[in-house]
Amino acid sequence: MKAEPLLISLNWQRYLDVFAEINARIKIHLEGIINSNVSPWEVITVTRNKVEICGVDTAKLPVLTNAEMRELFIKLQTLHERSAREKLVNGNLRLVLSVIQRFNNRGEFVDDLFQVGCIGLMKAIDNFDLGQNVKFSTYAVPMIIGEIRRYLRDNNPIRVSRSLRDIAYKALQVRDSLTNQNSREPTIYEISEALNVPKEDVVFALDAIQDPVSLFEPIYHDGGDPIYVMDQISDDRNKDVSWIEGIALREAMHKLNTREKMILSMRFFDGKTQMEVADEIGISQAQVSRLEKSAISQMQKYVKN
Repeated sequence: MKAEPLLISLNWQRYLDVFAEINARIKIHLEGIINSNVSPWEVITVTRNKVEICGVDTAKLPVLTNAEMRELFIKLQTLHERSAREKLVNGNLRLVLSVIQRFNNRGEFVDDLFQVGCIGLMKAIDNFDLGQNVKFSTYAVPMIIGEIRRYLRDNNPIRVSRSLRDIAYKALQVRDSLTNQNSREPTIYEISEALNVPKEDVVFALDAIQDPVSLFEPIYHDGGDPIYVMDQISDDRNKDVSWIEGIALREAMHKLNTREKMILSMRFFDGKTQMEVADEIGISQAQVSRLEKSAISQMQKYVKN
């Protein structure tokens, strides 16, 4: 039992050694970019046939065949050849680059995601079992994604529990599956039923993984002064104004016909989508959209007058 910490430290040292080599290569490319006065925004470019990250052109990265990878894994696992491991890492950097494209909209530096993905790649190389008769990429991609997700979770300023994240990711998968199956976006009830999870938990989980929004994020702009998120936050000091506005809105609502009232009630009080409203009423989504806009316009005119 006393040898276990030493074994762990040796395995981690192997990660650090290869990781240091990758960082050294990136540093060399970065120094060349800095000396050539290239704009930082030009460091990472994506074209039709290649990706450049920190000056590393993926078109020049080695590509290993399945036979070559099998031979290298045999050398690594039986002869413990360090060079075989390095070749496997270098030969699968394109795989890491392809995976991090999925996380482009998370606002993280591509360099950071690339380095974290390389750690996942090295773990996949060290744990890959040739006897399972599975392609290495099939085994490696989930490990790379998992490593990146752990990094994003640990570096998120707002901590969300693992159980909530699991429910949220499963809910997103079910939502996509049901959308493709039924050609419409599923309701929260349908998602909760498919997951066998209370609908309140589904709503809470999906809300928890949403990115924070700035108070100064514009939510409406009609050519005049924009309306920001902070403008929609309630203020206890304006209770009287809110009460008067509530009366005006109720009176404006009475001016609408039955169908318009029903649409606004289902959309803004029940939280249903236009497609869900269309299915219940028996009209098209386009008609729901038109009637909704017309009803809101009538209410605005009544309140202004």
